[in-house]
Amino acid sequence: MAPFHATHAAGIDMDAVTRLTRAGRLTEAMALLQGKPGPEATPAKDARDVLDMVAPADASGAWTAPDSRAEPPPQPDLARTLRDLSERFAKPGGLNGALNGGLAGAMPSFEGLAQGFPRKGAAKPVPVPEGARFETRRFTGAAGARDYKIYVPSGRAGTALPLIVMLHGCTQSPDDFAAGTRMNALAETNGFLVAYPEQPASANPQKCWNWFNTGDQGREGGEPALIAGLARAVLAEFDGDPARVYVAGLSAGGAAAAVLAATHPDLFAAVGVHSGLACGAARDMPSAFAAMNGGGAVQPRGRGPAVPTIVFHGDGDRTVHPVNGERVIEQATPVAALGTTVTRGTAPGGTAYTRTVRADGEGRAILEHWVLHGAGHAWSGGSPDGSYTDPRGPDASAEMVRFFLGHTHP
Repeated sequence: MAPFHATHAAGIDMDAVTRLTRAGRLTEAMALLQGKPGPEATPAKDARDVLDMVAPADASGAWTAPDSRAEPPPQPDLARTLRDLSERFAKPGGLNGALNGGLAGAMPSFEGLAQGFPRKGAAKPVPVPEGARFETRRFTGAAGARDYKIYVPSGRAGTALPLIVMLHGCTQSPDDFAAGTRMNALAETNGFLVAYPEQPASANPQKCWNWFNTGDQGREGGEPALIAGLARAVLAEFDGDPARVYVAGLSAGGAAAAVLAATHPDLFAAVGVHSGLACGAARDMPSAFAAMNGGGAVQPRGRGPAVPTIVFHGDGDRTVHPVNGERVIEQATPVAALGTTVTRGTAPGGTAYTRTVRADGEGRAILEHWVLHGAGHAWSGGSPDGSYTDPRGPDASAEMVRFFLGHTHP
Protein backbone atom coordinates (compact mmCIF):
# COMPACT_ATOMS: atom_id res chain seq x y z
CA MET A 1 0.00 0.00 0.00
CA ALA A 2 1.27 3.46 -0.85
CA PRO A 3 2.24 5.71 2.08
CA PHE A 4 -0.65 7.65 3.56
CA HIS A 5 -0.70 11.44 3.15
CA ALA A 6 -2.99 13.07 5.74
CA THR A 7 -3.57 16.26 3.80
CA HIS A 8 -6.46 15.07 1.66
CA ALA A 9 -7.57 11.66 2.90
CA ALA A 10 -10.73 10.54 1.14
CA GLY A 11 -11.31 14.12 0.03
CA ILE A 12 -10.99 15.54 3.54
CA ASP A 13 -8.49 18.34 4.09
CA MET A 14 -6.83 17.23 7.34
CA ASP A 15 -4.61 20.32 7.41
CA ALA A 16 -7.75 22.47 7.43
CA VAL A 17 -9.21 20.30 10.19
CA THR A 18 -6.08 20.88 12.26
CA ARG A 19 -6.13 24.65 11.70
CA LEU A 20 -9.83 24.93 12.59
CA THR A 21 -9.41 22.85 15.72
CA ARG A 22 -6.45 24.91 16.92
CA ALA A 23 -8.53 28.02 16.33
CA GLY A 24 -11.31 26.63 18.51
CA ARG A 25 -13.71 26.28 15.57
CA LEU A 26 -14.64 22.72 16.52
CA THR A 27 -17.98 22.50 14.77
CA GLU A 28 -16.37 23.33 11.43
CA ALA A 29 -13.53 20.89 12.07
CA MET A 30 -15.99 18.11 12.71
CA ALA A 31 -17.98 19.14 9.64
CA LEU A 32 -14.88 18.73 7.50
CA LEU A 33 -14.32 15.27 8.96
CA GLN A 34 -17.85 14.48 7.81
CA GLY A 35 -17.16 15.76 4.30
CA LYS A 36 -19.33 18.85 4.63
CA PRO A 37 -18.47 22.24 3.09
CA GLY A 38 -15.40 24.00 4.45
CA PRO A 39 -15.23 27.21 6.51
CA GLU A 40 -15.43 29.42 3.46
CA ALA A 41 -19.00 28.18 2.97
CA THR A 42 -20.14 28.53 6.56
CA PRO A 43 -19.72 31.30 9.14
CA ALA A 44 -17.43 30.77 12.13
CA LYS A 45 -19.14 29.17 15.09
CA ASP A 46 -18.48 29.23 18.79
CA ALA A 47 -17.47 26.13 20.77
CA ARG A 48 -20.91 26.31 22.38
CA ASP A 49 -22.29 24.82 19.19
CA VAL A 50 -20.45 21.63 20.19
CA LEU A 51 -20.79 21.79 23.97
CA ASP A 52 -24.33 22.33 25.08
CA MET A 53 -23.93 24.35 28.27
CA VAL A 54 -23.34 28.09 28.22
CA ALA A 55 -20.46 29.49 30.27
CA PRO A 56 -21.14 32.18 32.91
CA ALA A 57 -20.43 35.81 32.17
CA ASP A 58 -18.35 36.07 35.36
CA ALA A 59 -17.09 33.92 38.20
CA SER A 60 -20.26 34.39 40.23
CA GLY A 61 -22.58 33.34 37.44
CA ALA A 62 -24.08 29.94 36.66
CA TRP A 63 -23.58 27.59 33.74
CA THR A 64 -26.90 27.55 31.94
CA ALA A 65 -28.65 25.24 29.53
CA PRO A 66 -29.33 26.36 25.97
CA ASP A 67 -32.80 27.51 25.00
CA SER A 68 -34.81 24.28 25.24
CA ARG A 69 -37.28 25.67 22.73
CA ALA A 70 -34.64 25.72 20.03
CA GLU A 71 -34.57 22.82 17.60
CA PRO A 72 -31.53 20.64 18.40
CA PRO A 73 -29.03 20.24 15.59
CA PRO A 74 -29.17 17.00 13.62
CA GLN A 75 -26.95 14.25 15.00
CA PRO A 76 -23.96 13.71 12.65
CA ASP A 77 -23.29 10.21 11.40
CA LEU A 78 -19.68 10.04 12.59
CA ALA A 79 -19.61 6.25 12.72
CA ARG A 80 -19.74 5.76 8.95
CA THR A 81 -17.33 8.59 8.17
CA LEU A 82 -14.73 7.48 10.71
CA ARG A 83 -15.07 3.85 9.68
CA ASP A 84 -14.54 4.79 6.02
CA LEU A 85 -11.52 6.87 6.97
CA SER A 86 -10.11 4.07 9.07
CA GLU A 87 -10.23 1.69 6.10
CA ARG A 88 -8.22 4.15 4.03
CA PHE A 89 -5.50 4.85 6.61
CA ALA A 90 -2.17 3.09 6.40
CA LYS A 91 -1.22 0.58 9.08
CA PRO A 92 -0.04 0.50 11.79
CA GLY A 93 -2.08 3.01 13.69
CA GLY A 94 -5.01 3.40 11.33
CA LEU A 95 -7.30 6.32 12.02
CA ASN A 96 -6.09 6.65 15.60
CA GLY A 97 -2.51 7.05 14.45
CA ALA A 98 -3.39 9.59 11.78
CA LEU A 99 -5.55 11.61 14.13
CA ASN A 100 -2.94 11.46 16.85
CA GLY A 101 -0.27 12.45 14.37
CA GLY A 102 -2.19 15.05 12.40
CA LEU A 103 -4.25 16.51 15.23
CA ALA A 104 -2.32 15.62 18.35
CA GLY A 105 -1.47 19.19 19.18
CA ALA A 106 -4.99 20.38 18.60
CA MET A 107 -7.47 17.62 19.43
CA PRO A 108 -5.66 14.98 21.49
CA SER A 109 -8.87 13.75 23.09
CA PHE A 110 -12.60 14.17 22.69
CA GLU A 111 -13.66 17.79 22.57
CA GLY A 112 -17.24 16.69 23.12
CA LEU A 113 -16.31 15.32 26.53
CA ALA A 114 -13.94 18.17 27.41
CA GLN A 115 -16.34 20.29 29.30
CA GLY A 116 -15.22 23.24 27.64
CA PHE A 117 -14.60 26.72 28.77
CA PRO A 118 -12.26 28.01 31.47
CA ARG A 119 -14.13 29.82 34.19
CA LYS A 120 -13.66 33.57 34.28
CA GLY A 121 -11.94 34.53 37.49
CA ALA A 122 -10.84 32.23 40.29
CA ALA A 123 -13.09 29.37 41.31
CA LYS A 124 -14.69 29.80 44.71
CA PRO A 125 -12.96 27.84 47.48
CA VAL A 126 -14.76 24.77 48.79
CA PRO A 127 -16.01 25.47 52.34
CA VAL A 128 -14.70 23.17 55.08
CA PRO A 129 -16.64 23.13 58.39
CA GLU A 130 -14.76 23.27 61.67
CA GLY A 131 -13.44 19.85 62.57
CA ALA A 132 -13.71 18.51 59.00
CA ARG A 133 -10.79 17.98 56.63
CA PHE A 134 -10.43 18.48 52.89
CA GLU A 135 -6.87 17.54 52.06
CA THR A 136 -4.66 16.61 49.14
CA ARG A 137 -3.08 13.16 49.09
CA ARG A 138 -1.13 11.13 46.55
CA PHE A 139 -1.68 7.46 45.85
CA THR A 140 1.01 5.31 44.27
CA GLY A 141 0.39 1.72 43.27
CA ALA A 142 1.35 -0.91 40.73
CA ALA A 143 -0.90 0.68 38.07
CA GLY A 144 0.44 4.21 38.57
CA ALA A 145 0.00 7.27 40.76
CA ARG A 146 -2.60 10.00 41.13
CA ASP A 147 -3.18 12.97 43.36
CA TYR A 148 -6.59 13.12 45.01
CA LYS A 149 -8.59 15.18 47.46
CA ILE A 150 -10.20 13.54 50.48
CA TYR A 151 -13.06 14.93 52.53
CA VAL A 152 -13.37 13.66 56.11
CA PRO A 153 -16.50 14.88 57.93
CA SER A 154 -16.27 16.29 61.45
CA GLY A 155 -17.21 14.44 64.62
CA ARG A 156 -16.96 10.93 63.20
CA ALA A 157 -13.88 9.57 64.97
CA GLY A 158 -13.99 5.86 65.66
CA THR A 159 -16.75 5.21 63.12
CA ALA A 160 -16.28 3.05 60.02
CA LEU A 161 -17.56 5.46 57.38
CA PRO A 162 -18.83 4.72 53.88
CA LEU A 163 -16.71 6.01 50.98
CA ILE A 164 -17.87 7.64 47.74
CA VAL A 165 -15.29 8.00 44.96
CA MET A 166 -16.13 10.96 42.69
CA LEU A 167 -14.69 11.03 39.15
CA HIS A 168 -14.68 14.48 37.54
CA GLY A 169 -15.36 15.25 33.89
CA CYS A 170 -12.83 16.42 31.33
CA THR A 171 -10.99 19.69 32.11
CA GLN A 172 -12.39 19.67 35.64
CA SER A 173 -10.49 19.32 38.92
CA PRO A 174 -11.32 17.77 42.30
CA ASP A 175 -12.04 21.20 43.79
CA ASP A 176 -14.22 22.21 40.85
CA PHE A 177 -16.15 18.94 40.99
CA ALA A 178 -16.56 19.12 44.76
CA ALA A 179 -17.91 22.66 44.49
CA GLY A 180 -20.30 21.80 41.66
CA THR A 181 -21.75 18.62 43.16
CA ARG A 182 -21.86 19.81 46.79
CA MET A 183 -20.96 16.26 47.77
CA ASN A 184 -18.88 17.42 50.74
CA ALA A 185 -21.92 19.05 52.35
CA LEU A 186 -23.85 15.79 52.00
CA ALA A 187 -20.88 13.92 53.48
CA GLU A 188 -20.91 16.23 56.48
CA THR A 189 -24.63 15.68 57.03
CA ASN A 190 -24.77 11.95 56.35
CA GLY A 191 -21.35 10.91 57.60
CA PHE A 192 -19.25 9.48 54.79
CA LEU A 193 -15.82 9.97 53.20
CA VAL A 194 -15.44 11.44 49.71
CA ALA A 195 -12.39 10.87 47.51
CA TYR A 196 -11.83 12.90 44.35
CA PRO A 197 -9.09 11.36 42.17
CA GLU A 198 -7.47 13.84 39.81
CA GLN A 199 -6.72 12.99 36.20
CA PRO A 200 -3.59 14.92 35.14
CA ALA A 201 -2.89 16.34 31.71
CA SER A 202 0.02 13.92 31.45
CA ALA A 203 -2.49 11.04 31.33
CA ASN A 204 -4.93 12.80 29.00
CA PRO A 205 -4.34 16.30 27.57
CA GLN A 206 -7.89 17.39 28.46
CA LYS A 207 -7.84 15.56 31.82
CA CYS A 208 -10.44 13.03 30.68
CA TRP A 209 -10.51 9.59 32.23
CA ASN A 210 -9.52 7.21 29.44
CA TRP A 211 -12.73 5.16 29.40
CA PHE A 212 -12.35 4.52 25.65
CA ASN A 213 -8.95 2.76 25.80
CA THR A 214 -8.94 -1.02 25.96
CA GLY A 215 -5.99 -0.81 28.34
CA ASP A 216 -8.20 1.14 30.76
CA GLN A 217 -11.15 -1.25 30.69
CA GLY A 218 -9.72 -4.24 32.53
CA ARG A 219 -9.39 -5.24 36.15
CA GLU A 220 -5.68 -5.98 36.35
CA GLY A 221 -4.20 -2.75 35.03
CA GLY A 222 -4.75 0.77 33.79
CA GLU A 223 -7.04 3.33 35.39
CA PRO A 224 -9.57 0.88 36.87
CA ALA A 225 -6.84 -0.83 38.91
CA LEU A 226 -5.36 2.53 39.85
CA ILE A 227 -8.67 4.01 41.09
CA ALA A 228 -9.63 0.80 42.89
CA GLY A 229 -6.23 0.81 44.60
CA LEU A 230 -6.72 4.43 45.60
CA ALA A 231 -10.11 3.59 47.12
CA ARG A 232 -8.61 0.74 49.14
CA ALA A 233 -5.83 3.04 50.36
CA VAL A 234 -8.43 5.55 51.58
CA LEU A 235 -10.33 2.79 53.38
CA ALA A 236 -7.14 1.67 55.10
CA GLU A 237 -5.96 5.15 56.13
CA PHE A 238 -9.31 6.41 57.38
CA ASP A 239 -10.81 3.16 58.68
CA GLY A 240 -13.58 3.23 56.09
CA ASP A 241 -16.27 0.58 55.79
CA PRO A 242 -15.28 -1.85 52.98
CA ALA A 243 -18.90 -2.99 52.63
CA ARG A 244 -20.05 0.51 51.71
CA VAL A 245 -17.85 1.79 48.89
CA TYR A 246 -19.44 3.61 45.94
CA VAL A 247 -18.31 5.39 42.78
CA ALA A 248 -19.93 8.15 40.72
CA GLY A 249 -18.86 10.38 37.87
CA LEU A 250 -19.84 12.91 35.25
CA SER A 251 -19.36 12.49 31.50
CA ALA A 252 -15.95 10.84 30.97
CA GLY A 253 -15.94 10.32 34.75
CA GLY A 254 -19.34 8.66 34.50
CA ALA A 255 -18.05 6.35 31.80
CA ALA A 256 -15.05 5.52 34.01
CA ALA A 257 -17.44 4.79 36.90
CA ALA A 258 -19.32 2.32 34.70
CA VAL A 259 -16.00 0.65 33.87
CA LEU A 260 -15.20 0.33 37.59
CA ALA A 261 -18.58 -1.27 38.27
CA ALA A 262 -17.84 -3.84 35.58
CA THR A 263 -14.25 -4.53 36.61
CA HIS A 264 -14.54 -4.30 40.41
CA PRO A 265 -18.01 -5.48 41.49
CA ASP A 266 -16.38 -6.94 44.60
CA LEU A 267 -15.31 -3.46 45.74
CA PHE A 268 -18.12 -1.11 44.73
CA ALA A 269 -21.54 -1.70 46.27
CA ALA A 270 -23.28 0.72 43.87
CA VAL A 271 -22.43 3.11 41.04
CA GLY A 272 -23.75 6.46 39.77
CA VAL A 273 -23.36 7.46 36.12
CA HIS A 274 -24.24 11.02 35.15
CA SER A 275 -24.23 11.81 31.41
CA GLY A 276 -21.82 8.95 30.74
CA LEU A 277 -21.48 5.75 28.74
CA ALA A 278 -21.50 2.02 29.42
CA CYS A 279 -18.37 -0.01 29.93
CA GLY A 280 -16.99 -1.15 26.58
CA ALA A 281 -19.03 1.40 24.61
CA ALA A 282 -15.81 2.24 22.76
CA ARG A 283 -12.50 0.55 22.06
CA ASP A 284 -10.75 3.31 20.14
CA MET A 285 -11.26 6.84 18.86
CA PRO A 286 -13.66 6.05 15.99
CA SER A 287 -15.94 3.93 18.17
CA ALA A 288 -15.83 6.57 20.93
CA PHE A 289 -17.11 9.23 18.54
CA ALA A 290 -19.74 6.81 17.33
CA ALA A 291 -20.86 5.93 20.88
CA MET A 292 -21.07 9.56 21.95
CA ASN A 293 -23.22 10.11 18.88
CA GLY A 294 -25.56 7.28 19.85
CA GLY A 295 -24.04 4.57 17.66
CA GLY A 296 -22.92 1.15 18.74
CA ALA A 297 -24.88 -1.25 20.89
CA VAL A 298 -25.21 -2.45 24.47
CA GLN A 299 -22.13 -4.35 25.56
CA PRO A 300 -22.40 -7.52 27.66
CA ARG A 301 -21.73 -6.99 31.34
CA GLY A 302 -19.03 -9.66 31.62
CA ARG A 303 -18.55 -12.32 34.26
CA GLY A 304 -19.04 -10.23 37.38
CA PRO A 305 -22.33 -9.74 39.21
CA ALA A 306 -24.52 -6.76 38.42
CA VAL A 307 -23.79 -3.69 40.54
CA PRO A 308 -26.79 -1.56 41.61
CA THR A 309 -26.76 1.48 39.34
CA ILE A 310 -28.34 4.94 39.28
CA VAL A 311 -28.22 6.98 36.09
CA PHE A 312 -28.94 10.65 35.35
CA HIS A 313 -29.02 11.83 31.74
CA GLY A 314 -30.59 14.83 30.03
CA ASP A 315 -32.67 14.04 26.97
CA GLY A 316 -31.39 17.32 25.50
CA ASP A 317 -27.74 16.29 25.86
CA ARG A 318 -25.94 17.14 22.63
CA THR A 319 -22.54 15.93 23.84
CA VAL A 320 -23.30 12.35 24.93
CA HIS A 321 -26.44 11.02 23.27
CA PRO A 322 -29.10 10.12 25.88
CA VAL A 323 -29.39 6.58 24.52
CA ASN A 324 -26.16 5.95 26.41
CA GLY A 325 -28.00 6.30 29.72
CA GLU A 326 -30.36 3.54 28.62
CA ARG A 327 -27.39 1.37 27.69
CA VAL A 328 -25.76 1.84 31.09
CA ILE A 329 -28.98 0.62 32.72
CA GLU A 330 -29.35 -2.30 30.34
CA GLN A 331 -25.75 -3.38 30.93
CA ALA A 332 -26.30 -3.25 34.70
CA THR A 333 -29.55 -5.23 34.63
CA PRO A 334 -29.25 -8.47 36.62
CA VAL A 335 -30.58 -11.81 35.48
CA ALA A 336 -33.20 -11.92 38.23
CA ALA A 337 -36.59 -10.41 37.45
CA LEU A 338 -37.27 -6.93 38.78
CA GLY A 339 -40.44 -4.96 39.30
CA THR A 340 -40.73 -1.60 37.56
CA THR A 341 -42.19 1.68 38.80
CA VAL A 342 -42.29 4.86 36.70
CA THR A 343 -42.94 8.29 38.21
CA ARG A 344 -42.92 11.73 36.65
CA GLY A 345 -42.39 15.07 38.29
CA THR A 346 -40.88 18.52 38.13
CA ALA A 347 -37.99 19.71 40.27
CA PRO A 348 -38.40 22.99 42.20
CA GLY A 349 -36.12 24.64 39.65
CA GLY A 350 -38.44 23.70 36.80
CA THR A 351 -36.80 20.65 35.22
CA ALA A 352 -39.29 17.92 34.40
CA TYR A 353 -38.10 14.34 34.80
CA THR A 354 -39.11 10.73 34.41
CA ARG A 355 -37.77 8.34 37.05
CA THR A 356 -37.83 4.61 36.40
CA VAL A 357 -37.05 2.36 39.38
CA ARG A 358 -36.53 -1.37 39.05
CA ALA A 359 -36.65 -3.14 42.41
CA ASP A 360 -36.06 -6.66 43.66
CA GLY A 361 -38.58 -8.82 45.50
CA GLU A 362 -37.79 -7.07 48.79
CA GLY A 363 -38.59 -3.67 47.31
CA ARG A 364 -34.97 -2.56 47.19
CA ALA A 365 -34.13 -0.37 44.18
CA ILE A 366 -31.49 -2.09 42.05
CA LEU A 367 -31.67 0.26 39.07
CA GLU A 368 -32.77 3.90 38.84
CA HIS A 369 -32.89 5.87 35.62
CA TRP A 370 -33.61 9.59 35.76
CA VAL A 371 -34.34 11.15 32.37
CA LEU A 372 -34.11 14.94 32.67
CA HIS A 373 -36.35 16.51 30.07
CA GLY A 374 -34.74 19.36 28.16
CA ALA A 375 -31.53 19.18 30.23
CA GLY A 376 -28.10 19.20 28.66
CA HIS A 377 -24.67 17.89 29.56
CA ALA A 378 -24.33 18.98 33.18
CA TRP A 379 -24.62 17.77 36.78
CA SER A 380 -28.28 18.05 37.72
CA GLY A 381 -29.04 20.20 40.77
CA GLY A 382 -25.42 21.26 41.12
CA SER A 383 -24.01 24.52 42.38
CA PRO A 384 -23.00 27.37 40.05
CA ASP A 385 -19.75 27.49 42.04
CA GLY A 386 -18.58 24.58 39.87
CA SER A 387 -18.43 24.13 36.11
CA TYR A 388 -20.98 22.19 34.09
CA THR A 389 -23.83 22.20 36.56
CA ASP A 390 -27.54 22.74 36.07
CA PRO A 391 -28.92 24.20 39.34
CA ARG A 392 -32.52 23.68 38.23
CA GLY A 393 -32.42 20.14 39.59
CA PRO A 394 -33.41 17.52 40.52
CA ASP A 395 -30.52 17.07 42.96
CA ALA A 396 -28.45 14.24 41.51
CA SER A 397 -25.99 14.29 44.41
CA ALA A 398 -28.67 13.83 47.08
CA GLU A 399 -30.44 11.12 45.09
CA MET A 400 -27.19 9.23 44.50
CA VAL A 401 -26.34 9.35 48.21
CA ARG A 402 -29.81 8.03 49.08
CA PHE A 403 -29.43 5.23 46.54
CA PHE A 404 -25.87 4.38 47.58
CA LEU A 405 -26.53 4.16 51.30
CA GLY A 406 -29.31 1.66 50.62
CA HIS A 407 -26.74 -0.86 49.38
CA THR A 408 -23.96 -2.77 51.13
CA HIS A 409 -21.79 -5.68 50.15
CA PRO A 410 -22.45 -8.91 52.05
